Amino acid sequence: MPRGRPDEARLTADIIELARQYGRYGYRPITALLKQSGWQVNLKRVERIWKREGLKVPQKQKKRSRLWLSDGSCVRLRPERPNHVWSYDFVQDRTHDGRAYRILNIIDEFTKEALMIRVDRKLNSTDVVDALTDLFILRGPPEFIRSDNGPEFVATKVRDWIEAVGARTAFIEPGSPWENGYCESFTPASATSCSGLR
Repeated sequence: MPRGRPDEARLTADIIELARQYGRYGYRPITALLKQSGWQVNLKRVERIWKREGLKVPQKQKKRSRLWLSDGSCVRLRPERPNHVWSYDFVQDRTHDGRAYRILNIIDEFTKEALMIRVDRKLNSTDVVDALTDLFILRGPPEFIRSDNGPEFVATKVRDWIEAVGARTAFIEPGSPWENGYCESFTPASATSCSGLR
């Protein structure tokens, strides 16, 4: 019957302890740590023990989507009542003759109500402030306004004005339109309803 090395049990215990202590390390960095602590061991031996003991590096957790607030903090924001969180977004499309137009959609995320749909050939940050002013007069400001990082929404003029009236901006992570899902799912319907524009 073949015998293992006399230090095998101690080495195995040290490998397991280092794997527990350095959870994201694989057998290569563990080998380096063993050598630093005085073990004369090669990579193949550590790999063999690593596999025999069923040690694995845990998979990285999928990054959860977050909202970046105007103060730089981040939070996963869920609407809890009417006027808690509004979303706004732009849709761009073309008329039957190829001329471009834009649609600004503003939605209450809790009630799923379309608060405003503004259509024009060109819409910019001034138009965003004008649309929000009209809504704030009618309904009062929401606690948060969620948007992507489009230039019309991150413009200093828009952010400063929103904060001046007592609301807070909540920007989705760049490249993550699903974080603004209420507005993103509404926009195709609004574009379809405007497709007959001349």
